[in-house]
Amino acid sequence: MSRPRLPPLIALRAFEAVGRTGSVRAAGDELAVSHTVVSRHVQNLQKSLGIVLVRGEGRGVTLTEAGVAFHAQISQAFDIIARATVAVRPATRPALNIWCIPGLANRRLLPRLPELTGPPRNWEVNLQPTLSHPDLARGEADAEIVFADVIEVRGALMAEPLVRPRVFPVASPAYLARYPALSSLSDLAAIALIHEESTEQWERWFALAGIDVVPPLRGQRLWHAHLAIEAARLGQGVAIANDVLVADDLGSGTLVEVMTSAVYMGSYQLVALKERWNDPVIAALRDWLKQALAV
Repeated sequence: MSRPRLPPLIALRAFEAVGRTGSVRAAGDELAVSHTVVSRHVQNLQKSLGIVLVRGEGRGVTLTEAGVAFHAQISQAFDIIARATVAVRPATRPALNIWCIPGLANRRLLPRLPELTGPPRNWEVNLQPTLSHPDLARGEADAEIVFADVIEVRGALMAEPLVRPRVFPVASPAYLARYPALSSLSDLAAIALIHEESTEQWERWFALAGIDVVPPLRGQRLWHAHLAIEAARLGQGVAIANDVLVADDLGSGTLVEVMTSAVYMGSYQLVALKERWNDPVIAALRDWLKQALAV
């Protein structure tokens, strides 16, 4: 008996990710494609099936009744594929699939990856920069690295803080030469700052630094920490950074701390399944991260 024609697998993956994360943008981060590509895949899937699966709701999305039923079965199918892949793959060198917030992955871990992939470890490493959380129980990743205020323990997961860095404003020497009057928090709040996704991080920093009422903030938004820091390095303004992300730049002089402060806003944490927490590979990763992030 022939199998009915199936929708494209890539469209099914996009729909499954959207339904699980509740966001087209988060699904795009997870799949390493733009949110417009994810939207197009979902639209094509709905067209091929002749039914509405997803509806927009505020800044996110929600599944229709048909979408919920279809998503439940599609998720089970991907679970089966994941288990079959793990079972058939020959055991060779230790392999690690790590999901990590983009700024840390790009600016701190990427230059140090040869310490894992080269001698003496020779691990197979898949480092995925993303703001999405993997489903560790389904084997989407072996571990994730997040930045949070509290230790994130969610059900079957376990977490451990790796480092709690100091957070402060940075700019290039050339930029500071053009704006030598930046000497107070009020001066800093009045200029066009470099933001990530929103002004929230800067607002929180100013509050912790001592401004009672934070004024409306201006400036470009670049979504990720590594882009904001790079823009500051190129002389485009003042970004917010921490010891872990800009230690090398401060050492070389390409970035300068704009004003001295003692603000702490969270910690980098390693998250993995409780049942795997003491696996040799996870334990070795944890030890390596503590050394790589030491400031």
